Amino acid sequence: MQRTIRRVAVIGAGTMGAAIAGHLANAGIPAYLLDIVPGSLTPQEQAQGLTLENPQVRNRVAREGFERMRKARPANLVNERAADLIRVGNTEDHFGWIAEVDWIIEVILERLDLKQALMARIEAVRKPGSIVSSNTSGLPIHSIAEGRSEDFRQHFLGTHFFNPPRYMKLLEVIPTADTDPDVVAAITAVAQEVLGKGVVIANDTPNFIGNRLAFIAAVQTMDFAISAGYTVPEVDLLTGELIGRPKTGTFRLADMVGIDVLAQIAQNLYELLPHDPNRAVLKAPDFTRVMQGMIERKWFGKKTDVGFSKEVAGAGGEKEFQALNLETFEHQAYPKPKFESVGKLKDKPLPERLRGMIAAEDRAGQFVRFVLLHTLNYAAAIMPEVTADVMAVDDAMKWGFQWEVGPFETWDMLGVADTVARMEAEGLTVAAWVKDMLAQGGASFYRRQEGRPQRWVVGKGYEDVKPEPKSIVLKEWKQDKSRVIAGNASASLLDLGDGVALLEFHAKTPGGREMNAVDPDMFAIFETAFDRVERDFAGLVIGNQGEHFSAGANIFVMLLAAQQKQWDKIDAMGKTLQGLRRHLTGLSKPVVAAIFGATMGGGAEVAMAADRIVASSETYMGLPEVGLGILPAGGGTKELVRRVISPAARLEHPGIEKYVQEVSLTIATAKVSTSAAEARDLGFLAPCDRIVMNKDYLIAEAKAEVLAMASTGYRPSFPVRNCYAAGRDTLATLRVYIHLQKEAGYITAHDAKVAEKVAYVVCGGELSSPQWVDEQYLLDLEREAVVSLFGEPLTQARLWHFLQTGKYLRN
Repeated sequence: MQRTIRRVAVIGAGTMGAAIAGHLANAGIPAYLLDIVPGSLTPQEQAQGLTLENPQVRNRVAREGFERMRKARPANLVNERAADLIRVGNTEDHFGWIAEVDWIIEVILERLDLKQALMARIEAVRKPGSIVSSNTSGLPIHSIAEGRSEDFRQHFLGTHFFNPPRYMKLLEVIPTADTDPDVVAAITAVAQEVLGKGVVIANDTPNFIGNRLAFIAAVQTMDFAISAGYTVPEVDLLTGELIGRPKTGTFRLADMVGIDVLAQIAQNLYELLPHDPNRAVLKAPDFTRVMQGMIERKWFGKKTDVGFSKEVAGAGGEKEFQALNLETFEHQAYPKPKFESVGKLKDKPLPERLRGMIAAEDRAGQFVRFVLLHTLNYAAAIMPEVTADVMAVDDAMKWGFQWEVGPFETWDMLGVADTVARMEAEGLTVAAWVKDMLAQGGASFYRRQEGRPQRWVVGKGYEDVKPEPKSIVLKEWKQDKSRVIAGNASASLLDLGDGVALLEFHAKTPGGREMNAVDPDMFAIFETAFDRVERDFAGLVIGNQGEHFSAGANIFVMLLAAQQKQWDKIDAMGKTLQGLRRHLTGLSKPVVAAIFGATMGGGAEVAMAADRIVASSETYMGLPEVGLGILPAGGGTKELVRRVISPAARLEHPGIEKYVQEVSLTIATAKVSTSAAEARDLGFLAPCDRIVMNKDYLIAEAKAEVLAMASTGYRPSFPVRNCYAAGRDTLATLRVYIHLQKEAGYITAHDAKVAEKVAYVVCGGELSSPQWVDEQYLLDLEREAVVSLFGEPLTQARLWHFLQTGKYLRN
């Protein structure tokens, strides 16, 4: 049965509860956020003459939780307007609100008695058919619903969000034996399609899948590091990006979580897991000694600014980090760790790094071998208790902990049989089901059978991976070489099926990161696309599935041209990027850009050149060129004039200068949106552009948009005088503002020069009166301004500094 979640109640306004309400609001779902009524007044409330009966006091706990969530950074909300969808209240005066909602989420203290009492109250008021879930991370889900009616238990389950909910993809859904399968399916669908989550179905066991495996594996790693004499920097290097894990490594992650929190989790898990094969490590002497020593000193990590690392002032006043000596409990500077094996392998693809490191015989190899073998072995040991599905474990670790590959994908890369032999040589007992798989002829946990992807399910054998119709995985799609029309090092043209083509970016940095900087090779594929799409396709999607849509244009080529005073070359490169919009909107077929992550500078200009944009909710879009001493000259400045100022001018808005100032500030201060919703607020996205919560669906949704536009009679556009130029009077006002900012010391003289160029282009130059102009008029001003700025020595210094350090230089 199709369910629609129109409104949700979140009970518990702590860090997690308030953030869950915030993410529901991000998805457009109104939420009630409730918490207890306080039992006493604060000094401020007493000073105001308030009483415990005052609504302001009675809602204080929920209101404070809401405000903390609203002010937190990174932002929990996609924009300020999302906060309007959250209404705060308390669990005495407003408990009746629960009768209105379709989903009730409990996020209160981790005490079984409190949760059971709350469920009894919820049952008395919930409407028939509403779903109730608990966000507990440690208590048995079935125990929370004990004593409730059959109907309640059928609509009850666990929904374990990871913090912060906006950014963490994983949602563990934990049904009980009584949960109706339709309820599980409904929550899964809402989580995936509306909230943008990756859902893993977990069994009702302590800490479910992700936290159970991640925590025990981390304790094993820390205990071995301490006992074997490895330093904190060495461990973080060896357990970070080298092996496909986040760059925080082990000890930096522990500081972020909190040392006190880790110690408490260790104690809780020890009590909850009497049967766990690795339980003893939670009380291991070396690990326990270090944890107790840090807690005694109140070194709790990031929250106290002292943990396994400590920030200190260096000789030049710059901040430096000292690491904890795990024997002496003194923080000290360590040299950057260097290992022969790491040096040889660090730039290799992940499978080569893993195979090389596990075979290496130096100290780094010994450590990585221990970490990998013990982690993979434990992942197998807790199955099928936590789940029977290897894919669920892998997804949990990738989505909840940012592992590049999960434990069983790692095992396949290393070779299952070879890794089993290594484990047994190390004295580890390998899970019986793994040996059974090998005995039955299964050589890997994942395989393709007659073209269908399959994975191993304990007790069942290989089962097909259920296809997700809204997800197109380009890596798999391109395995059929007939779908690749053209390609080079930076881009490819693919056949997406159903008459839609895809122009895919895949340009890498010298370090191997897929940042998709716009370069000449991309334009070569654009030329091919113009021809092939016009002849053979219904439309075009521009997108990719790399780290980011595009982090900007390749400025190195332009900087070299500037240093050689090849101004015509810089002008020509600008013309090429500017011309994209004319080519794309001039096609007789619709073009949709599918953007996500960093969509900066030239990347933003490519996106805005399309007929329409479909954006992942987590899109960080902006024109940061001013930070490099130049301005957006690939059509970006003109586009904000067209998208923000011109619509207001058509309405003869009396405050048109306000829009001119906003666009000028957006460009001159290099504003970058913190979400797709904020990109729309800034004018980068048009009202007709769409936002998709689940990034996995982005390419498919963009394809659907192309087909929808084509089916409704799409026609190419040939705009004439569609840009409003405010002229010299508005320009004069902006110049005064820039001058005052410079005189007050807020910006440098060079900043002022760049800002004046921005204002000049935005206002259309020194026109004697406001008037409508063609896009080309503003494009010419863009190029003229950027060429002049490239000739500035300070601009060239900023560009070189950025290329060498990745940081902006203020001069």
